[in-house]
Amino acid sequence: MKTAVWGITTVVAFALTAAGSFAAELPGWAYGLPPGATSAPPAPPPAPGAPDTSQKHLQGSSQSFTLAQIRDSFGPADWFPGDHPAMPDIVAHGKKPDVRACALCHYPNGKGRPENAPVTGYAPSYFIQTMLDFRNGDRKSADPKKANTNAMILFAKTMTDEEIKQAADYFGAMKWTQWIRVVETTSVPKTRIAIGMFLPLESGEKEPLGRRIIEVPENPENTEMLRDPHSGFIAYVPVGSVKKGQALVTAGGNGKTTQCALCHGADLKGMGPVPGLAGRSPSYLVRQMFDMQQGVRKGQWSELMKPVVAKLTEEDMLEIAAYTASLKP
Repeated sequence: MKTAVWGITTVVAFALTAAGSFAAELPGWAYGLPPGATSAPPAPPPAPGAPDTSQKHLQGSSQSFTLAQIRDSFGPADWFPGDHPAMPDIVAHGKKPDVRACALCHYPNGKGRPENAPVTGYAPSYFIQTMLDFRNGDRKSADPKKANTNAMILFAKTMTDEEIKQAADYFGAMKWTQWIRVVETTSVPKTRIAIGMFLPLESGEKEPLGRRIIEVPENPENTEMLRDPHSGFIAYVPVGSVKKGQALVTAGGNGKTTQCALCHGADLKGMGPVPGLAGRSPSYLVRQMFDMQQGVRKGQWSELMKPVVAKLTEEDMLEIAAYTASLKP
């Protein structure tokens, strides 16, 4: 009997090890890391010289702001206040000293950038659960130095339940609209990394894409300097990855994973507390799949995803994300 029990235990342990052995190496491109890096590099020192105090303007906006106002952690620029409902104070200004305004990183429209999360259009219950997971230690990053994940943990612990609900209701009231343009290619602009975001070099040089997804702003200057909420992103993906991802998403890859539509809806726009996938950042999606596979993102809904991502390789995750990002929201 002991031999039999030992044998069963060994088989189960082997199966669990095998299921968790896929994509064990951090896909650095999804975490905004340079090739070969295993963790986020330190932020560069501020540029020398006098600060730029000139008024900045953005086409289509009647507003003007200095760079300091645009980047104000507790009241960042709102270029297009008519685009969205009135922001709750926690979204517009945060809470000093520890909670930055949600609008700083995610923009007033909640669409965010590849290095953080697209939060608009999620059911408030999903948003709230996500914040509770940050607060309770159930949601972390596979890159322990990922600054914005660690910041979100601090924010969630500092915000009240009512403030979390206000932010959830605000972002949940807006629909997700087109923000990502997927381009299949073999070469991409050479890039530099600015706080987890890839930005094309001004030289215009190209390099092979390889088996990565690289997301860059449609208008790098407007995104980096002005935080333009009308300027989206291009996701460069390997040739053929969208079609391969479609097979994984719609048919499960012959048992490798589960059809996404079963939980995320036939159009992958979300279903109740299950989030939408269509047209959202592929880098963000790959990070979430990898984090769940590695067990650093846990919590109520993440537990349901564990068997879905257990057998996925980095290549599989890339293809799934390329396909879902290509869908019109």
